[in-house]
Amino acid sequence: MQQAIDTRELIEVEVLGLRLRGTFHRPAGPCAEPFSVIRPGSGQQGRTAVLFLNSLALPRAATGDSAVYWAEAFSNRGYPAFRFDLPGLGDSEGEASTDLLDFINAGGYAPSTAALAKELAARNGISGVVIIGHCAGSVSAVFAAAACKECKGLILMDPYFHLPVAKRPEVREHLSDWVRRSSIGGMLSNLYDRAKLLRLFLRGRTPPGNANLTLLTRWKQVAAAGLPILMFKAPGIKASACKPRLGEFDYIQHVLKLAGRKSRVILKTVETADHSFANRAGREVVRQEIESWLVNYFPLQGFESSAQPAPLSSVKTRQSESTRKSMPSSSHDCALEGR
Repeated sequence: MQQAIDTRELIEVEVLGLRLRGTFHRPAGPCAEPFSVIRPGSGQQGRTAVLFLNSLALPRAATGDSAVYWAEAFSNRGYPAFRFDLPGLGDSEGEASTDLLDFINAGGYAPSTAALAKELAARNGISGVVIIGHCAGSVSAVFAAAACKECKGLILMDPYFHLPVAKRPEVREHLSDWVRRSSIGGMLSNLYDRAKLLRLFLRGRTPPGNANLTLLTRWKQVAAAGLPILMFKAPGIKASACKPRLGEFDYIQHVLKLAGRKSRVILKTVETADHSFANRAGREVVRQEIESWLVNYFPLQGFESSAQPAPLSSVKTRQSESTRKSMPSSSHDCALEGR
């Protein structure tokens, strides 16, 4: 098998007794050495790398090779980029949990991800890594960020902060079918929605019973400490990122409030994206926004800051008060009031 093509190289890193396999996208510039020869003190010294994680069981290329597209773009801007399969996934050693989602939601991949970030930083002389996670991968990213000092930033795509709801009994499934078909059922459904709103109002901003409290604790730990965090949300079919469905708890507003006044959290709603962000318009906006964010927080000498934000019609931005004071303003930015 060919181990390297152009600026890409297949690599192995031993982490916690397992060989993890991934792809190294060598950064543009005079210091684009193979992974095996890069050492502290080389031209990579001081650069911040980006590390892509699996989303659930998806391969490291992600949906529609979107992670490949982004990694190539960031490496062309001078940022070393790594796409790794976590233990038991893709090409890496290990056995995946039979309850993979539960394992991820409990922070099961935090030790291996933290150890991987530490190993990459030690072997390549980089200053640290920005961990990129999508959906379930964002859960692993937050847990890992709380477990290692080598994580210098987070990029989270459609993150979630709740646990799966148990499967409804068969009788409830039949009842739901009746509600959808019956006019009386529709009236009862409206009453039920109003009752949910009342319950949400009475409960205030307390997370519901299926909230992932451990994940929320880790989020508060890293966000309140001022770790730069860029979050993307896709509007989806049923609800936008900033307006949850009727009676649903607003996790996004909750985590932004938990982040506190010293946080550097930026939330962007990509109107042109689907959940995977892999459609052509969505992945292009994500690329532009991440490049701009990387250049702002982790500038590289010798590269021009030419990355520009996406058009107004494609992306909406919210960011913390403290972030607004340190970030250049743009025409499509709107204030986040710490809620």
